[in-house]
Amino acid sequence: MVEVAPGIERIESVFGPRPFAQYLLRGEKSMLIDTGIDATPGQVIVPYFEQIAFAPESLTYVLTSHADVDHFGGNHAVRMRAPWAIFCASALDVPIITNRARAMSERYGWYAEHGPAADYDEESKEMLSAGMGPDSSIDLELTGGEWFRLGPKLRVQILTLPGHSAGHLGIWEPESRSAIVIDAVLGQGLYNFDHQIIHPPPYMDAAAYETSIEKLRALQPERLLTAHYDVIEGDEVDDFLDASAAFVYRTRAAVRRSTEASGTVTLAGLLAEMVPELGPFTSFPNELAGPLRSHLSELVAEGIVTSVPGASPPAWKWIG
Repeated sequence: MVEVAPGIERIESVFGPRPFAQYLLRGEKSMLIDTGIDATPGQVIVPYFEQIAFAPESLTYVLTSHADVDHFGGNHAVRMRAPWAIFCASALDVPIITNRARAMSERYGWYAEHGPAADYDEESKEMLSAGMGPDSSIDLELTGGEWFRLGPKLRVQILTLPGHSAGHLGIWEPESRSAIVIDAVLGQGLYNFDHQIIHPPPYMDAAAYETSIEKLRALQPERLLTAHYDVIEGDEVDDFLDASAAFVYRTRAAVRRSTEASGTVTLAGLLAEMVPELGPFTSFPNELAGPLRSHLSELVAEGIVTSVPGASPPAWKWIG
């Protein structure tokens, strides 16, 4: 049993080369945060419930933090074991969370437009598809700010933490000053079990991601609870938030510099340059394309870069 704060338990396992965690909140009522991939409930979550003598049928809520396969892929499997639980997610991410075909085309499919060097390899695509169980509905769509009373001393508030996804949600537990942030902030990248960074931090909207960092900083949490890092507590909280902001700053500057120097860029070309510079990244290096695309969009909005009409793959041109 891994109780990281009163009423908050961390369910730990492995996802590929990385640490992996879901959270169970328990008072008079209960809430499971995320269900992992399709196999996670049977291999990890339900055995954990058995270990702590918690009946899956008594689960009150299931919160899906955001629309990534390793966070919603097990929803159907959990619903089969907890048929009366109320499944919750952000209204912004529900269309992808509830539709595996749409998830593959919109969340994971956009990279292909930018050429093979920017896309997932076939093995990765198969892994992503296999990680999604059958489509499963969401019962309660959230917009942020809602409070859930799970017990006399366990009340939690839904946080909107966009950037990694449009509708990423977190949980604020004020009694212990714990912020369950899952993938809302990602430091300098995701690490393996030797604490080596191997995977880029894939935010899709840089400005929203920075706003989420500042929202968390303003809360002054005692601990951050994530999906792929150790428990972050005390002074390490500010260090991690600083590292998350610093990566955005460094990447924004690198994209601007490279685009100005090259004149015309593609995402595949930027990836070839930026993966060694900002990483190196050995796990899903193509997911650095999300931050790169976001910063190119900023330059377009600033009026110093324009999209090249009809370019295939898409290209961007510095106009100064």
